[in-house]
Amino acid sequence: MPYATADDGVRLYYEEAGSGSPVVFVHEFAGDLRSWEPQLRQFARRHHCIAYNARGFEPSDVPEKPASYSQARAADDIAAILDHFGFASAHIVGLSMGGFATLHFGIRHHDRARSLCIGGCGYGAEPGQRDRFRAEADVISAAILAQGMAKFAETYAYGPSRVQFENKDPRGFAEFKRILGEHSSLGSANTQIGVQRERPSLYDLVAEMRRITVPTLILTGDEDWPCLQPGILMKQTIPNSALAVIPNAGHAINLEEPDAYNRLVGDFLAQVEAGRWPSRDPRAVSGSITGVKT
Repeated sequence: MPYATADDGVRLYYEEAGSGSPVVFVHEFAGDLRSWEPQLRQFARRHHCIAYNARGFEPSDVPEKPASYSQARAADDIAAILDHFGFASAHIVGLSMGGFATLHFGIRHHDRARSLCIGGCGYGAEPGQRDRFRAEADVISAAILAQGMAKFAETYAYGPSRVQFENKDPRGFAEFKRILGEHSSLGSANTQIGVQRERPSLYDLVAEMRRITVPTLILTGDEDWPCLQPGILMKQTIPNSALAVIPNAGHAINLEEPDAYNRLVGDFLAQVEAGRWPSRDPRAVSGSITGVKT
């Protein structure tokens, strides 16, 4: 099996396809690299695509202690993938937990991001939801260890921003739930404690996000309620960013609406590759509503 090695020795399993400029796909908590299959098949036609399993998601290594899992390590693990392939930079595409890792990669390794595509990013970020999200992470971790992943998946898969997927594509949803149930219980529980619960709120990262200058696409479904306001925050804060909202869609937008998702990401990558992604016009940032001085 092919592995890249993180700076702390943890091995990260990956798969690759295609040739061209590199694109690295970073999966969500409830998925793994298999969640990117609709994108690997599409974008490998023009790009060298790499998808990998985060630490804690077999066949990647599953460190035993939660201290081996953190938001910073998740971002640095992306850099480890680039190092393994000898890439100076790459397009980074992430969803949910992977979207947070993509954002933090842009903060920690801004010189190595050709572009950032941040999808479904924002769970627990709003100030009023912070304590609730942390408490839920504790409950989730305990439930995983007590029940095992197969039983846990029967509940977690039907979250309020995932039922849209089931309603549209029962077959695809069943595959998503099966994959979730196959994950390591220890790795998933540790990910909840080390990464999800402890990650900083986006609202505490405004200064850092303002320093991101690479082309950035922010994507969310309009029924992914916890990610709507954070998506607007990122759009307002990251200078060269665009926000696209997919209608009647929940959280797993790359699986739930693969055609719309692939079209948006494909257009974004094409503009970046052509050097045509726009910088924000300073005149668009004003304290005035209409531009008229009062």
